[in-house]
Amino acid sequence: MKKLLPFLLLIVAIVLGLVFPSVDVVEVADSKIDTGDTAWLLVSTALVLLMTPGLAFFYGGMVRKKNVISTMLQSFICMGLITVLWIVFGFSLAFGEDVNGWGIVGNPSTFFMMKGMVGNATWSLMPTVPLVLFAMFQLKFAVITPALITGAFAERIRFNSYLIFLTLFMIFIYVPLAHATWHPNGLLFGKGVLDFAGGTVVHMSAGWAALASAIFLKGRNTPEHTPARISYVILGTGLLWFGWFGFNAGSAGGAGPLAATALATTTTASAAAAMAWVFFDMFNGKKPSAVGACIGAVVGLVAITPAAGFVSVPHSLVIGTVAAIVSNLVVIWRSRTSLDDTLDVFPCHGVGGMVGMLLTGVFASQNVNAGNTTGNGLYFGDTKLFTIHLFTLIGVSIFAFVGSYILLLVTNAISPLRVTAEEEALGLDATQHDEEL
Repeated sequence: MKKLLPFLLLIVAIVLGLVFPSVDVVEVADSKIDTGDTAWLLVSTALVLLMTPGLAFFYGGMVRKKNVISTMLQSFICMGLITVLWIVFGFSLAFGEDVNGWGIVGNPSTFFMMKGMVGNATWSLMPTVPLVLFAMFQLKFAVITPALITGAFAERIRFNSYLIFLTLFMIFIYVPLAHATWHPNGLLFGKGVLDFAGGTVVHMSAGWAALASAIFLKGRNTPEHTPARISYVILGTGLLWFGWFGFNAGSAGGAGPLAATALATTTTASAAAAMAWVFFDMFNGKKPSAVGACIGAVVGLVAITPAAGFVSVPHSLVIGTVAAIVSNLVVIWRSRTSLDDTLDVFPCHGVGGMVGMLLTGVFASQNVNAGNTTGNGLYFGDTKLFTIHLFTLIGVSIFAFVGSYILLLVTNAISPLRVTAEEEALGLDATQHDEEL
């Protein structure tokens, strides 16, 4: 029965697709769809999708040769499984009509099977692009978030069990955070939390889930290893950086000044973080490395994500630099413990996301984004936004870590998460997929 679980979703999806075809045309008289904004979001959606293959190369190049295919597939499979879940009910749970005023989940029937997507309907916070495009744009965020977690348990997780955890994480961790943060009736949205493109929803949730996974699965039997393909890491970084422009600048919702600002801050923060990581390594007596520069660039991208459309370009320099140094210090600390976060997902994505969230509360300016109704950041003498972000950081951290740990327990009860010692020694490419590099 356990082996059949991964196939049940596809069977159900096929049945639902035949029984509930969404062909009703929705025509809104005062629709304001703009072709330029639509074109930009179409491009942005494609760019964000490219980030998941980029992540696959980024992670795949860092593991041992016998685990490259398995590690890369753990990212690629998200493009399949999460898409099916999103189409059936995921988008409704995240962006459907708020349930009972709780601000944490949407009604699964609102957009069930993409109901109401044919025609000129739009999303209230992105009123110039078609609703179906907004749904597809948000899908790409839902795809990459669980893929980020995989670096923490690389080289020791059973693939079938991973699919179960993937499903549970999307439903019980990602969806509530997306609804609470980005829905106009969301709990955190109502409190004034600013998360331009996913520092809280994407990176903090993935980072804390990664930490929970590393603790739950415990360390590998032989944790020390040499990366299989550093060239893959460089390629993955390039794809991530390129795709991140869609991630951040696309979150502006249109082709305008705010998108241009987000693109500029994204470029600057990543560049600053890459250099800060390299220089910090050199300061500590290490040789400048390609892997270090790549990790630094990604940390900068992570940190600027929540702030991209709320801060100025000079302040993005500060955000990238601070995030790189803090994350580097946490990597050093982690390496001195028994915690086996294989590819340092928590120090880079989790900590990077938290630094970015806090610094959004420091440097956010209403002059940059008039849509910021919460107020200016701490740097400008206003304490409200920073305080909100500080308490939100604590709450989201507890929710994501504890919730993920519980889901790991549930998954393990259904199907063991950890491969056997023999399977780990042989490598996951051969034992989980009967393939080799």
